[in-house]
Amino acid sequence: MSRRARPTTDGVDSRAQSHVVGVVLLVGITVVALGTLTATVGTVVEQNAATADADRVATDVDAALDPVEATGRNRGRVSFTDGQLHTESRDLRLLDETGVVQRVRVDALVFEAGRNRVAFVGGAIVRGRPGSASLRDPPLVTASRDGDGGVLVVGAATLGEPNAVGGEQVSLTLATDVSHDRTSHGDGHYRVAIETATPGAFERWFAERGVSTERRDIDDDGVESVVATYEGRRTAYLVVHHLNTEVET
Repeated sequence: MSRRARPTTDGVDSRAQSHVVGVVLLVGITVVALGTLTATVGTVVEQNAATADADRVATDVDAALDPVEATGRNRGRVSFTDGQLHTESRDLRLLDETGVVQRVRVDALVFEAGRNRVAFVGGAIVRGRPGSASLRDPPLVTASRDGDGGVLVVGAATLGEPNAVGGEQVSLTLATDVSHDRTSHGDGHYRVAIETATPGAFERWFAERGVSTERRDIDDDGVESVVATYEGRRTAYLVVHHLNTEVET
């Protein structure tokens, strides 16, 4: 009498094991995906916060440092959640056919947070890093349309000696004591040189006004100046706005 074959469980066990392995892999992939998503969301939140900081700082600095309209003592608040506020050495120069007529040490007040950057230099405010920066406020340069017999007025806002301030949740006061000096340089062919880490922003501004520019490292310090050439003989005035800035935390 033949014996009935006992059913095997090998197929069932293999399918069960495959199912368990599949579930484990799915859970692992889900955990990795959630971790990546969390990291991505965190990065986006940080970038948005840094961008908001840069927007706020640009607005605050614009209000606190008013070189043209202000005279005497003034105070303005600057706030950011994270970042660094520091100064960088910068010069503004007025040149004629023979060379430098007047050099003004203006320096730059720079805020940096991640990939965001705001710089106040000579009266202009620049947003963004080198290669992708744009002017929020233009330089203090005004010229008549006429060449010969025209006028060129160059403003240069000097900071003084502000302290570097950084860290999280910072709110500080920029205190200024503003005075103004004007020097007439008579008739001549003039150029304006603005030393800056973001020359492209200034070049575009001058180009929009039909003023040709070139880049030169005038003092060989590694920082280029945008040199703008104004056509024709003009009477040039250089107005220095001494801000005498102090940082109070």
